Amino acid sequence: MQLLAKLLKALNSDDSPWQLAFGVMLGMIMGLTPFWGLHSLLILFIVLFLRVNLSTFLLAYALFSGLTLLLNPFMSGMGESLLVSTDLNAMWTGLYNSTFGQLTQFYHTLTLGSLLFSLMLAPFILVISKILVVQYRVRFMQWVNKLKLVQFLKGSRIYQIYQTLGE
Repeated sequence: MQLLAKLLKALNSDDSPWQLAFGVMLGMIMGLTPFWGLHSLLILFIVLFLRVNLSTFLLAYALFSGLTLLLNPFMSGMGESLLVSTDLNAMWTGLYNSTFGQLTQFYHTLTLGSLLFSLMLAPFILVISKILVVQYRVRFMQWVNKLKLVQFLKGSRIYQIYQTLGE
C-alpha cells in the first residue's frame, strides 16, 4: 500500500515523464529476467546512479515478476531455440570459453530468452509508459484536483503538515 502511495506521489510530482517511464521499463526488464545475473547488476547500477524513479521501478518489478510465471515457458523456448541453433554454435562456444560469457549465464535457456524478450519489449514499454504518465497528468490529475473534497483537504492544516513531512 505504501508503494502505491509513493507511485501516486511520483505521478503527481514534478518528475519528468521520462524518469517515470524509464523506471517502468527497467523494472520490467528486471522483473522478467532471473534476479541473479550480470544483467541484473547492470540494471541496478543504472537505477541507482541515474535519475530513475525508484517507486515506479519497484512497482513495475513486482508486477512483471508476477507476469513472469505465465511467460516463462515462452521465454525459455525462445532461449532454447537460440542455444540449439547450428548457425550460432560457434558464437556460443566462443562466449562460453570466456570468463565474461560465463558471468552472463546465457547458457541458461530462461536467462537468454527472458533477457532477449524483455529487451525487445523495452522500447514499447518505455514509450507506452511515457504516454500513460502524460495522459494521467493531463486528464486524471486535473479531474481529481477539481473535486470539492480534494480542494477542501488541500486547504486544511493536516494536508499542509503532510506535505512538509513528505518533502
